Amino acid sequence: MRGYAVCTLPRSGSNHFCDVLSSTGALGHPREYFNGDARRRYDDPTYPDDPVAQVARILTMGATANGVYALKVFPGLHDVVAPHLRWMEALPNLAFVRFRRRDVLGQALSWVRASQTGRFRASDAATGEPAYDADAIALRIRQICQRSARWDMFFARTGLPAVEIAYEDLLVDPGAAIGAVAHTVGLARAPALGRQPSVFRIQRDALSADWRARFIAERGDPSHVDPFLDP
Repeated sequence: MRGYAVCTLPRSGSNHFCDVLSSTGALGHPREYFNGDARRRYDDPTYPDDPVAQVARILTMGATANGVYALKVFPGLHDVVAPHLRWMEALPNLAFVRFRRRDVLGQALSWVRASQTGRFRASDAATGEPAYDADAIALRIRQICQRSARWDMFFARTGLPAVEIAYEDLLVDPGAAIGAVAHTVGLARAPALGRQPSVFRIQRDALSADWRARFIAERGDPSHVDPFLDP
């Protein structure tokens, strides 16, 4: 078997990216397999919390028939598993895909709004109402930058290669993203995009644009350079 980890952050568009890859039928089924709560909510009510059992799921439900498996990992999910299992060693022939969103403010706005409403997916039922909160947006910006830097440090320290894919580029040319991942796992030919590549839908709207403009007006002083503090 061979596979890859999508190293990313929340609200980066990674669910859409993983659906696109899964739709090919040849690039595994990347999901947050170290997130038991999410898997029980969306996939399997009996999904385990034990990391060893979760690795077994990565190699079964996370794999396509050609033996390619996939998973999605946030730094926080790694932190939960790492004390119990050296998961990168437990997964055979593991490659890495670094997926990020260039629009960090847009990512922060999305994270704040999803946290307030409970709608992390467009199909989720809302449990609250969105309310503009500049402090919450600023906090999410710091967290995104800090957690992204953790992946930067990981790849710099280990020297491990990773294919870099941006959410914005994926939207323009999903075939190029598929080809890059296919190449990194050694497929001779890139598979085609599936007929229904993703169930995920963009949630940003006029309210998102209003929050962006308001935040920049209030916090966009160019004479200030933010300190890199751990919140």
